[in-house]
Amino acid sequence: MGTDAEVSVLRAALRAQREHVLGALEGLDEEQVRRKVLPSGWSCLGLLRHLALDVERFWFRGVLAAEPEVVASVTGTKAGDDAWRPAPGDTGDGLRALYRAEAERADEILGGLTAAEAPAWWPGELFGSYRLRTVREVLVHVLTETACHAGHADAVRELIDGRQWLVLDG
Repeated sequence: MGTDAEVSVLRAALRAQREHVLGALEGLDEEQVRRKVLPSGWSCLGLLRHLALDVERFWFRGVLAAEPEVVASVTGTKAGDDAWRPAPGDTGDGLRALYRAEAERADEILGGLTAAEAPAWWPGELFGSYRLRTVREVLVHVLTETACHAGHADAVRELIDGRQWLVLDG
């Protein structure tokens, strides 16, 4: 079973959004990536951790691949914002590497799936009646979430040091 054209297109769009996130945060030093930029305590470090764990690992290794380690880490928990809170030993470089590694693993998983396939596992206890029923729906969800967070990264980066990721002249 190989990757179909729709999955390939969605993967390419997701890859571009991942690169956007990393590019928007590129060059931030450790103080800047840890800085709580918004009143909620939001930081770029928290964003990277969230994208690596709650987005890439959860949706691809958990929902689409049903990897036992990931399923076990989620089963019996409640949806929350723990991944948004960096662990004491987390660093910007470490979480960038984790995000890249989780994205690579996600791409490996997606390489063997078709858009119409059902997820291998669904955490009903987290979502109640809400359900994504196909690989297509999971990919669109992750693409949308990653693009949304890419926009957050753009705005916060500009607040931190004035740098803009995409500048349109004219």
